[in-house]
Amino acid sequence: AFISIQAFPALLDLPQDLEVSKVSCGSRHTAVVTRGGELYTWGWGKYGQLGHGDNASSDQPRRIEYLVAEGLRAEEVVCGPWTTYVCVLE
Repeated sequence: AFISIQAFPALLDLPQDLEVSKVSCGSRHTAVVTRGGELYTWGWGKYGQLGHGDNASSDQPRRIEYLVAEGLRAEEVVCGPWTTYVCVLE
C-alpha cells in the first residue's frame, strides 16, 4: 500500500472533540494520546507498529480499538523506528 510520507508538517483531521496531549513520531509512523486516554496511530504499519492487529498502513489517524475494548487508558506513547510503546492505566 502506498503511504504518503510528508517531509513538512501537515494538519491532521482528528475528530473535533479530541484534545491531543502527547505526540511521538517513529521513522515512518506517528502516534498521539488524547486527554481522554485514547491512542491514535497512522503511517507505515508493516511490522504491526500501528497497533491495529494487522500490518496495514494508513494515511489517516485510527483509534486503537483494543485499548477501548479492554477499558485501558493510554498515558504515554513512544515510537521507535519500527515499534510503538504505550503506557496504559486500567
